[in-house]
Amino acid sequence: MKVFALILTAASVASSAYAHTIFQQVYVNGKAQGQLVGLRAPSYDGPITDVTSNDIICNGGPNPLLYNSSVIISAAAGASITTEWHHTLAGLDPSDPADPVDPGHKGPVITYLAKIPSATQASVTGLKWFKIQQDGLDSSGKWGVDRMVANKGKVTFTLPSCIAAGQYLLRHEIIALHAASTYPGAQFYMECAQLQITGGGTKAPATVSFPGAYHGTDPGITFNLYWPVPTSYTIPGPAVFTC
Repeated sequence: MKVFALILTAASVASSAYAHTIFQQVYVNGKAQGQLVGLRAPSYDGPITDVTSNDIICNGGPNPLLYNSSVIISAAAGASITTEWHHTLAGLDPSDPADPVDPGHKGPVITYLAKIPSATQASVTGLKWFKIQQDGLDSSGKWGVDRMVANKGKVTFTLPSCIAAGQYLLRHEIIALHAASTYPGAQFYMECAQLQITGGGTKAPATVSFPGAYHGTDPGITFNLYWPVPTSYTIPGPAVFTC
């Protein structure tokens, strides 16, 4: 058992050596909006580990914003959105074994929206968020991150068709669980995209706050990825909003 524990520790350390990923492009109905266009992206592609910090909202803090786009991406309610992740801000690099992320960084992919007076305003505190997408562990043992890696960094989901028109932030996140057996250990990678959602309806989702939606004791945040081999996983945060 001690030998097995040492192997797992070594695997975790090796995986951490590669580390890091960053959400860096949005597609609307398959159309690319441009590298870092409409995104708040930090200068460093490392994780946040403190779920009580304001840095858990849209990154920043120890990773100061390097690109704070003035563009607001237009998308109709019900549109297909694709996000694209890569290991570094250099973008796609087929020669990099850790692009779009080291494959040892297994965990869920999650997406939230929050209505905001101006999608380009500096402050992101106090917003009310609702979850629109999540992809965790499936019955075959594959994770949301595994599917993102297999799709060369891309994740596709649909904006709810019934939400009100207006400006929103889209908070798109990966939680890497390779070091999550104790807290803090889970690695949270997230950036926010700036959206103008058109059309839509009037349904008001139930919301949560960041920080506040996650706790270090949540079973999806303190989680042993390696032993026993997991057959189920509780994705943190609220249920996915549906129309």
